[in-house]
Amino acid sequence: MLESVQVTKTSLQIAVVLFPRVTALDAIGPYEILQRLPGATVTFVGHQRGEVRTDNGFLGLSIDQTFEDEVAPDVVVVPGGIGSRALLEDEVALGWLRGAHRTTRFTTSVCTGSLILAAAGLLDGLTATTHWENLDDLAKLGAVPTSDRVVEHLDRRIVTAAGVSSGIDMALRLAELLTDRVTAQAMQLITEYDPQPPFDAGSPAAAGPEVVARAREIGLLKD
Repeated sequence: MLESVQVTKTSLQIAVVLFPRVTALDAIGPYEILQRLPGATVTFVGHQRGEVRTDNGFLGLSIDQTFEDEVAPDVVVVPGGIGSRALLEDEVALGWLRGAHRTTRFTTSVCTGSLILAAAGLLDGLTATTHWENLDDLAKLGAVPTSDRVVEHLDRRIVTAAGVSSGIDMALRLAELLTDRVTAQAMQLITEYDPQPPFDAGSPAAAGPEVVARAREIGLLKD
């Protein structure tokens, strides 16, 4: 007989950074998991309230609070996307990130969101991951790039995830760290996250040169 697990409902403030030309799943993947945690409140933060369009312009997401309004979140999620490049020298965004990180339980990124963490000085000398196409960019910003899907430095309260879909993996790991393993597994079950892709092409090594070339040809990976 399984023992019941008592989930403690505590306040948990989660801030997801948004900006023009963000990659939708980078933000929404972690959101879908983390918003289900007991006591969680998710706020989408950015420069100004209102809609931003995702990287291809087809989808709009809404910023709820400005950086000035959201000063002490428990968890920060920084997604990536083509628009992340504009934040690499944006002192308002970088300053907010440095300040928030002083008191977060975890500061995290998905895809090229790790470039923003690195630009803020949070990844200096640390292993970190990003989209496979941007590992060299991560190295230029002072991190030590790795192709691992999720990289965590719990002593620094930093977790980075590789490209797009890996943000779901990261969010499940965060769910475990913030609550317990059973609760995290429940989040996986609720979302029926049981990947069984039709192809083994989720990394450059598995995909092979022809598929990598086609991915670049499609143009979705351009800066």
